[in-house]
Amino acid sequence: MLDLDAQPRLRRLFRIARLRVALGFAAAAATIAFARPTWGSLAAGALLAAGGEAVRIWSAGHLVKGREVTTSGPYRFTGHPLYLGSAIIGVGCVVAAASPIVAAVVLAYLGVMLPVAIRLEEATLAAAFGDSYARYRRGAVSPSGRRFSVERARRNGEHLAVAGLLAGIALGGLRVWWLQGWP
Repeated sequence: MLDLDAQPRLRRLFRIARLRVALGFAAAAATIAFARPTWGSLAAGALLAAGGEAVRIWSAGHLVKGREVTTSGPYRFTGHPLYLGSAIIGVGCVVAAASPIVAAVVLAYLGVMLPVAIRLEEATLAAAFGDSYARYRRGAVSPSGRRFSVERARRNGEHLAVAGLLAGIALGGLRVWWLQGWP
């Protein structure tokens, strides 16, 4: 178990991480308010974000949270494929919004929150799985033969991320329609 009292640096990171959802909603509100999308930027950004969501679905379909160090699927290549997918979605949002203000807000949010989340997750996994996680980090474990599971992805809540992405694309479409009209 992670002992935040014994590690003041992690305690500070935990405090920052607790702001993630509230700051995420603030970043989303800024994105909606300052976005200047075109139909082309929305299509390009949506395509990029869909690629990021595909990475997240692939990851969630292999992940068994809190019970093991996952080594199958994208976890063979990177320790944080869910965050990689989220970063790609964020870049897709920037492309779709076509706004330097949105780019600054989204990239600042990702630049602060993703490293904080990664550091906390790594500390948590190291505390929970010890040498097993250390071997994984060194690349000294063989990938498991676990196959992708849609049900596992659903249990990990990825259907909610898909719904959020679709809602974001729909809001982007409404924003373009408001600014430019129908194509």
